[in-house]
Amino acid sequence: MPKKSLGQNFLNNASLLSNIVEVGNISKKDVVLEIGPGTGNLTEKILEKKPKKFYVVEKDDSLSKFLKNKFGDKIIIINDDILNCYNKFKFDTQIKVFGNLPYNISTKILISFIKLNDISKYFSKFIFIFQKEVADRLIAETNNKNYGRLSVITSWKMEKSKILDISPEFFYPIPKVWSTLLTLTPKSDFIKINRIKNLEHVTNIFFNQRRKMIGKPMKQLFKNYEITSKILNLDLKLRPQNIPVDKYLEICKTFEELT
Repeated sequence: MPKKSLGQNFLNNASLLSNIVEVGNISKKDVVLEIGPGTGNLTEKILEKKPKKFYVVEKDDSLSKFLKNKFGDKIIIINDDILNCYNKFKFDTQIKVFGNLPYNISTKILISFIKLNDISKYFSKFIFIFQKEVADRLIAETNNKNYGRLSVITSWKMEKSKILDISPEFFYPIPKVWSTLLTLTPKSDFIKINRIKNLEHVTNIFFNQRRKMIGKPMKQLFKNYEITSKILNLDLKLRPQNIPVDKYLEICKTFEELT
């Protein structure tokens, strides 16, 4: 029985599950990781592609035992919270990661991957299902009402692509919201900042006042904000959603240099 406390909603449509696996383009040379396999519906489809190694991370003790009985040694089961496991997947080859992510911690899982220093070294692609509202914020571009902190932080290290929206009826139990399948591909080349906490801080200050002009957040961040704005070529009459990702990263780097 799915546990509400773990945000479990299991996919149960065979055609959709096959389509999700095809997006991953799995070969026999691939190492695959699945987050929160549940009863193993997607796991079964991934196994049909015969990956070289297949890890699953399942926090639920009873489901871990169920998966062990169902698949035996075809999969390597890690009975733990994915948020405790990131250092276990640093191999010589890049990993493809699948996940029908629990709604309540989906962004936390994603940000924890983004925080890794060598994400493009260890991971080639993420095929993730998010609540649609979250996915819309993840993929939003500048000047879109959904563009915000999550858009900026994700775009910093990831190329993003929307595959399809998924009806609630394809899940058990049926959620009250639609979901969206995204692919996220780590960038090997991205603007370096010292600490992601600084980017989180900068974007938090800006988007907490998303309807206001950016003069106020700039004043909060910089003592000589008007001079800094000129150096950054920033129009203080703009609003947070008008600022592109690279400019936020530039603001963050300047903040790091001056603090």
